[in-house]
Amino acid sequence: MNRPAPRTLDVMRTTYVTPHMLRVTLGGEGLNSFPANQASTYIKLIFPQPADARPLLRTYTVRQQRASEIDVDFVIHDAAGPASAWAVQATPGDRILVGGPGPKKEIDPTSDWFLLIGDMTALPAISVNIASLPHDATGYAVIEVIDASDIQALPHPENFELHWVINPITDPNGNTLLECVRQLTWLKGQVSVWAACEFSSMRVLRKYFKEERKEQTHQLYISSYWKLDSNEDQHKQAKREDSEAS
Repeated sequence: MNRPAPRTLDVMRTTYVTPHMLRVTLGGEGLNSFPANQASTYIKLIFPQPADARPLLRTYTVRQQRASEIDVDFVIHDAAGPASAWAVQATPGDRILVGGPGPKKEIDPTSDWFLLIGDMTALPAISVNIASLPHDATGYAVIEVIDASDIQALPHPENFELHWVINPITDPNGNTLLECVRQLTWLKGQVSVWAACEFSSMRVLRKYFKEERKEQTHQLYISSYWKLDSNEDQHKQAKREDSEAS
C-alpha cells in the first residue's frame, strides 16, 4: 500500500489543555483529503532542515477530528524538543507539512474488562480509547502526568476507574507505572491491555504482562512512544534492536 502524500496544514489556534499539554488545532485546504474518523491515529510532523539535510520527522497522535480540523496535543517540558518548541511558538496562519495518518492502534473491545496504561505522550490516544469503551465497561486507566494540574477530566464509563500517577521526573528504570499497576485489584475474566509510554517503562510492563500475568499477545498492545535522553531516530533504532532481541 502506498503511503499518502504529506499535506500542508494551517495552524488555526493553540490552547493549553493543562500547564504541560498544549493543543494545536490544524486545518485548511490541506485537510480536505484527510480521511474521516482518524482520532487516535498517528501523524508525522515534518520540519524542513537547512542545506541538504533530510527533513526532521516527529510522531504525534490525532486527539480529535472535526469536519475541517484536527487537534494535536504536545507535552511541554522545560527542555523543549523541536516539535514542542514549534508548538509553543505556533500562531494562527503558520503552516506545517504533515504525513499520514497511520493505522489505528485500538484496544480490543471484546474482552471482559480493560486496562489502559500510559504517560502524557499517550494521553491523547488513551482518551480516545476510553471514549470508545462500552458504557458498561469495567477496568482501569493508569496515567502518569508531570503535575497534579495536568490531570484532565476524561469522560469514562461509570464502573471504569482512572488512576493518576503524579511524577515530575521520569524514572530511568521505568518502574513508575508498573508499581501502580501492581496495586490494582485484578478483575475476573479476560482482560484487554493497551499501554504506551517511555521505552524502559514499556519493557518492564511487557515483562510483567508476559511473564507474570501471562496475557495472550493478541490481547496485549504495548508500545514505547519515546526514550529518555534520546531523539526520535535513536528511539526508533532502540525499538528495532529490542524487537529483534525479543
